[in-house]
Amino acid sequence: MTKAAYYADDHVTIYHGDCLELPGLFAVAEVMVTDPPYGINWTKRGGGIGPAFTRPRAGIANDHDTTTRDAALYRWGNRPAVVFGSLYAAIIPPFLRHVLIWEKPNDAGVVGSTLGFRRDIEAIYLTGPWPPRPPRSGSVIRSVAPNVGGSASPAGQTGHPHSKPVDLMRALLEAAPVGTVLDPFVGSGSTLRAAKDLGRRAIGIEIEERYCEIAARRCAQEVLTFDA
Repeated sequence: MTKAAYYADDHVTIYHGDCLELPGLFAVAEVMVTDPPYGINWTKRGGGIGPAFTRPRAGIANDHDTTTRDAALYRWGNRPAVVFGSLYAAIIPPFLRHVLIWEKPNDAGVVGSTLGFRRDIEAIYLTGPWPPRPPRSGSVIRSVAPNVGGSASPAGQTGHPHSKPVDLMRALLEAAPVGTVLDPFVGSGSTLRAAKDLGRRAIGIEIEERYCEIAARRCAQEVLTFDA
């Protein structure tokens, strides 16, 4: 029996559930773009700006290790994928082809940094077969988002502590192979929002219903316009 969608429009469909229990959805997409649990047992204990950012926050589901991430990637198989991750997690994802670096805004990585250097980068793994292209850009990617800890940041706007900037996700989608996008770890829905802005079909799965609601609300907005 097919699971009913939590949300659907002309471009985006969201399912509430465990991606590992919905294997049929992996077969109907051509590229995976996702921000999975990193395997670092993340919790937030202060930092940022304002009361909403200084109180402790709950951790990320299935973030105790990379088991859930890798199970989803093995189910996806040797096909094109864009996968965010932490350089502090020892296990790289399967089928790795290339590593990009997301350089975060200047307020990132202050809390917990004690050696004089901010923890302000994340890995973006490209896995599976990608079409060959000439090297026209570097491997460090930035966003126009001004900060990660304030009310105007992606986290402040969506309520998800690891919410990614939509312009960052658009850039990755524009570089990714064509076809339907699958995000098995939707979170606040930045991948889906970016896909809809670009007119791409996208399927998302999220295990926590509160984030399904946030992602659905973002995707229900009109398509955003932006400079090419």
